[in-house]
Amino acid sequence: MTTERPGRELGFWMCTALVVGNTIGIGIFMMPAALAPYGLNALAGWGITVIGCMFLARVFARLAQLYPAADGPYAYIHSTLGHWPAFLSMWSYWVSNWITNATLAVSVVGYLDAAVPPLARFPPALLALALLWLFVVVNLLGTRAGGRVQVACTALKLLPMVAVVLLGAWVVFADTGAYTRTVPATTLSFPQTMAASTIALFAMLGLESASVPAGRVRDPGRNIPRATLIGTLLTAVIYILVSTVPLLLIPQAELAQSSAPFVDLLGSHLGEGVGRWLALFVVVSGLGALNGWTLIGGNLTATMATQGDFPAGFAKLNGRGAPARTLIITGLLASAMILMNYSKSLVDGFVFLSTIVTAANLPLYLCSSLALVVMWRRGERPAGSDLQVMGLLGTAYVVLTFYGVGHVPFLWALALAAAGVPFALWTRRAGRAQRVPSAVS
Repeated sequence: MTTERPGRELGFWMCTALVVGNTIGIGIFMMPAALAPYGLNALAGWGITVIGCMFLARVFARLAQLYPAADGPYAYIHSTLGHWPAFLSMWSYWVSNWITNATLAVSVVGYLDAAVPPLARFPPALLALALLWLFVVVNLLGTRAGGRVQVACTALKLLPMVAVVLLGAWVVFADTGAYTRTVPATTLSFPQTMAASTIALFAMLGLESASVPAGRVRDPGRNIPRATLIGTLLTAVIYILVSTVPLLLIPQAELAQSSAPFVDLLGSHLGEGVGRWLALFVVVSGLGALNGWTLIGGNLTATMATQGDFPAGFAKLNGRGAPARTLIITGLLASAMILMNYSKSLVDGFVFLSTIVTAANLPLYLCSSLALVVMWRRGERPAGSDLQVMGLLGTAYVVLTFYGVGHVPFLWALALAAAGVPFALWTRRAGRAQRVPSAVS
C-alpha cells in the first residue's frame, strides 16, 4: 500500500454526477410515504428546504472558489474556526455517511422486491448487506472507477423522474378532478411544516458532495462551484415537480403505509408492469447514491487521517489509489447499522435513520456557513459583502432546521459529536497529529 497523494481524477461531469447522484438517491422515492402524515405541510416544507439548500450550495461554492487548493470542508473550517469545530463537524458528517449508506441499502431492498418479486424470498437484511459491499468493492478499484459508475447511474436515475412528471401532466388532462379527490386533510401549521422540511432535507443531503473529495478534483476552484450550484438547482427543480404528484393522487393513509409509493402510483394508473419497470430504475438510482456515498466516505476518512484526527494508517491507499482500509471500516459500520435497522418497519426505519442523518449533517452546514462570516470579518481575501450575506443566510437556515428536527435527533447529533472527542484526543496523544497543509492559507 502507498500513502502518496492521489491524482485528481474527478472532472466537472463526475463532480456534477456526485452532487445529483448523491442527492437524488432513494430518499425522494421513500419520501412521499414518510411525509404523508404531514399532508400539505409537506409541500410547504419542501419549499423551505429547497430555498435553504440553495443558500448552502452557494456557501460551498464560495468556499471552493476562495480555497481552491484546500482538501475540502475540513480545511475550510479549520482555517477559519479552528481545529475542534472542523473535527467535530466532520466527525458528525463521517458518522452520517455510513448511516446514510445503511439507509440507502435498506430502502433499495424495498424497491428491489417490487422490481424482482422472487428476491422477496431472501432475507432483506442479507440483500441490503450484499448491495452495500458490492459498492465497497467497486470503489476499491479506484476513485475513477467509482466516478464512472456514478455518471452512468445518474443518467439512468433521471428516467423515472421524467416518467412521474409526465404521468402527473397526463392525469391533469385525462381527469381534471383527480388532484382534488384525495387532498390530505391534515391542518396546516408551522411546527408540522418545519418537521416535514427536516425530513425533506434528508433527500437534499449531498449538495456538498463535490467539495468533500476536493483533493481529487481537477481545477477545483472552477469545477466544484459549478458542479455544486448546477447540481443543486437541477435536483431542486426535479424534486418540486415529482414530490407533489403522489401526495395528491394517492390517499393519505394508503400513501403513509406504502414501501414503494412511486411503484404504487404508476401501477394504479398505468398497470402493474409499468410500476415494476419504475421500481427497477429506482433501484438504479439508489445504487448510484450508494456508490457515490461510498466514494465520499472513503475519501473523507482518508482526509481526516492526513490531518491527524484518525490513525495514520487510514490514509493509506491501495495499488489503484483507493483508501482501502477506510472503505472497509465504513462498510463494517454501515453493516452494523443495517442489522440494527431491521428491528423496525421499513418506513419507520427510514424516518428514524433519515432524521438522525440530517441532524448529523447540520454541524458541517453550520460551520461552513460561519466560515464565510469569519472570512468577511477578517477581510483576509478579496471578496464582497456576499460572504456575510450568504454566511448569515446559511446559518439562519441551519438554526431553523435544528428547531424542526426536534429534540431527540438533536440530542443524537450532540451525542455523536461528543463520541468523537475521546477518539481525537487518543489519536493525537498517540503522536499522529499533523498540521493542516499550508495550501489552505
